[in-house]
Amino acid sequence: MSDVLRVGIAGLGTVGASVARILIDSADLIAERAGRQIAVTGVCARDASKDRGIDLGDITWFDDPAALAQSNAIDVFIELIGGDGDPAKSAVQAAVASGRHVVTANKALLAVNGNEIAAAADAGGVAIGYEAAVAGGIPVIKTVREAASANRIARVYGILNGTCNYILTRMEEHGESFEDCLAEAQRLGYAEADPTADIEGHDSAHKLALLAAAAFGVEVSLESVYLEGISSITQDDLRAADELGYRIKLLGVAVRTDSGIEQRVTPTMLPKSAAMARIGGVLNAVAIDGDAFGEITLAGAGAGGDATASAVIGDIVDIARARLSPVFGVPASKLKPHTRARMRAHAGGYYIRLNVFDRPGAFAGIATRMAEAGISLESIVQKGGEGEGNGRALPVTIITHDTLEQNIREAFAGIEADGHIEGRPQMIRIEKA
Repeated sequence: MSDVLRVGIAGLGTVGASVARILIDSADLIAERAGRQIAVTGVCARDASKDRGIDLGDITWFDDPAALAQSNAIDVFIELIGGDGDPAKSAVQAAVASGRHVVTANKALLAVNGNEIAAAADAGGVAIGYEAAVAGGIPVIKTVREAASANRIARVYGILNGTCNYILTRMEEHGESFEDCLAEAQRLGYAEADPTADIEGHDSAHKLALLAAAAFGVEVSLESVYLEGISSITQDDLRAADELGYRIKLLGVAVRTDSGIEQRVTPTMLPKSAAMARIGGVLNAVAIDGDAFGEITLAGAGAGGDATASAVIGDIVDIARARLSPVFGVPASKLKPHTRARMRAHAGGYYIRLNVFDRPGAFAGIATRMAEAGISLESIVQKGGEGEGNGRALPVTIITHDTLEQNIREAFAGIEADGHIEGRPQMIRIEKA
């Protein structure tokens, strides 16, 4: 075997501690796979006294992650601090500037600063491994960046957040409200005390922006991701989906279109027969549509210490074997500018739920607005009572044929202006699986 590859780990939380433990406990197995020994020679975290269940006695401790990143004691810097700014950003920049490879699980850092970091890495001849930043233990970046090299990818989409998938699965299976399922997710540790990043789609958006860059050879553009979370999903929506043969999932979807790259994170109805619809609980899944291999779907643990650590170590092993790829599949200088597709030109069927006042002319008015916007209706169903003209707001479910989202928005504006509905309309896209 050749000389030892020395790694420094910044951040010893759940993932960082798992990376250190696996590298130490499985050193011989990993050396066989990597063709050389891999040793942890430096670590950095906020609390040196904390018991992490691993023996770090012979490993040099650093108080400053940037100092670890530039240390001559390491060859590879493992950034597991998190966040899109400092200290993670400055530490990664310091590692790249000093000629050290970087492995990170930090999707926010790359989603915000990926173009800059990729250019610096190319200039310095170093690798940036980030398999763990997207879908945890699922090897989706390697698949998109390497295994799909012979394919022109048309679409990449998936369930990218386990917290949201758990909540929607539990709502469907137990008939509980969104609020109750969120509370249970927090109790089990699947959701943070402040769950905003998960339930409003920001976590999925970071991951989707990286997937789109790698899949389409374009610059990362987080600001181009259209976002809708799951907090507005109700039992009425889930029951309607079930009756129509669908399940609701929070999907991140990136599509190559004639007008550019469309990126969206939205609640989406999928046919129950679709592979993605059967992914439940906290699991993640990603599907890739290529012109050569068709569609492939990868599923597995999208989070958790050991699963994420496995992806981190996979990147370290690639570096040990000198299997180095440009950050987003092609050199940073050859990434195409990201052109944002016209989001509201998305074509497809839609599920619409309206709380319509039960009074004469309401249905006719809604139908008129839909017709004026050029929307063809597949079905319209009213539930929840009898008696025309009693004035109560009753849920009405509408399924459209394929139409443009801008048409839906136009119809909504008219319907709301007419005063026929209570509250705001609910709209969920129907994805063709």
